[in-house]
Amino acid sequence: MVSLIEELEAREAAARVRVEELEAEIAELTARLDGEREAWSRLRVTRETVAEVLVGLSGQVVAETVPLQEPVKPEVRVVGAIMVPHWREGPTADVLPDVYRDIVQVVADASGPMQAKQIVPRIGLPAVSGKIEGTRGKLKRLVERGWLVEGQPGRFTPARWGPGGESVNSRNDKGSSL
Repeated sequence: MVSLIEELEAREAAARVRVEELEAEIAELTARLDGEREAWSRLRVTRETVAEVLVGLSGQVVAETVPLQEPVKPEVRVVGAIMVPHWREGPTADVLPDVYRDIVQVVADASGPMQAKQIVPRIGLPAVSGKIEGTRGKLKRLVERGWLVEGQPGRFTPARWGPGGESVNSRNDKGSSL
């Protein structure tokens, strides 16, 4: 007959073996996970770098030829170049990323020039300085790409296009408002 102490020692030894096996399995999975994270990081950086280079070559060509893929997991957000194509005759604001499209629509629906602080709540963001500054940057990008006009500093209106694709508002524009 086995004593109680011997039985407990046997169970303890078996538990120790299971723990060591699980620890070894965890170490192996951790090493595999680290390798996959490294590969993912390299691919993400490569994609972002290529997108930046292509944007530098020609923003319009990139928007037409290099669509960015959505992340596989919706809860994982990959930061990369957001393509805001230059305005050209034909396409509507539907070609813009969601937040830019919302901004253009809010400005287009307004009765007069709008400021970033007026636009932020209308696109569903809290009216805090960080969101206002981020929206101001997007407004400036839309001006740079020809979707909006900044007639007065900080006041944005839709770019109205006349015959031949020339901005009607550009006659009053004293240059780029970057």
